[in-house]
Amino acid sequence: MTPREIVLANLEHAGPPRPGFTFSGGRLNDMVIAGLGPSATYRQRRWTQGSREYYDDEWGNVWVRMVVGPQSGEVHEPALKDWDRLDSLRRPDWHDSRRYEPMRRAFAAAGDKFRAAFLPGWVFATSRYLRKMENYFPDLIDCRPQIDRLHGIVTDLLLGVIHNVARAGADGIHFCEDLGVQDRPLIGPAMWREVFAPHYRRLTAAAHGHGMKVLMHSCGYNWALIDDLADAGIDCFQFDQPAAYDLPALAGKLRARRLSLWSPVDIQKHLPTGDRAIIQREARRLVELFAGFLIVKNYPDLAGIGVRPEWDQWAYEAFLAAANVVPS
Repeated sequence: MTPREIVLANLEHAGPPRPGFTFSGGRLNDMVIAGLGPSATYRQRRWTQGSREYYDDEWGNVWVRMVVGPQSGEVHEPALKDWDRLDSLRRPDWHDSRRYEPMRRAFAAAGDKFRAAFLPGWVFATSRYLRKMENYFPDLIDCRPQIDRLHGIVTDLLLGVIHNVARAGADGIHFCEDLGVQDRPLIGPAMWREVFAPHYRRLTAAAHGHGMKVLMHSCGYNWALIDDLADAGIDCFQFDQPAAYDLPALAGKLRARRLSLWSPVDIQKHLPTGDRAIIQREARRLVELFAGFLIVKNYPDLAGIGVRPEWDQWAYEAFLAAANVVPS
């Protein structure tokens, strides 16, 4: 089977010969992931003040991160400080066909690999950044008409992105939507179904209408939402913290709902230990429990989680051995 066929077989529970692999650094990689190219109307600003770096995004949010630390940060100043700015909110030029040319070229050169389009946002993530978390959560209750309008604006823009990445040749879409904290979702199931599910269904239906799979990254413990997310059209969960879950129960749930897992060795409990035996054991455990619907990966920001490259390599080698794979 080709790399693309192996990824699809894992996504479809179709008896793949091995897990999919998406490891960087010249290692086994069955997938090409490409995002949008640069905007013709926006240039990012970055500046440093002491130990902090500030930068803006296409919506007009200002972010902050520690200069020595993880690659990403948190919103410092939201673009939508108050609801009076909603009508004049700056929209990114995601409709510009020129922004999809780098993706088109990357997919054309991908050979027999699975082509995943990385989307520049999603409903909850984009909206909470625009309002900032401490404002956004009360808004879900106190400002529902404005929230619905904002979610509609974001969803409409993302629908255009989905149609464009399909034309660029994507086999699937990949997006980030961190819905959980350590022990529960940030949003309860009842509110999620009422407020978010309609937007998810519009977006996943558009992707599926183009024959694309839907791969969702989400940190935290989202067990209470998995069935709802499946009903809303998610095909695969990219969890960096699989050990937040009861892994046998998670495997049983994903098998029953014909969902897939895309995961590294857990980046919170296991990979940062630097204990080779633990890392190898957890790699084997993932391969055994999720056999037939698994894609394994590395974590891209090792320094940000305090992991040495050799620890990451131990995970990779353990995945290969557990899957009986000899890389060419």
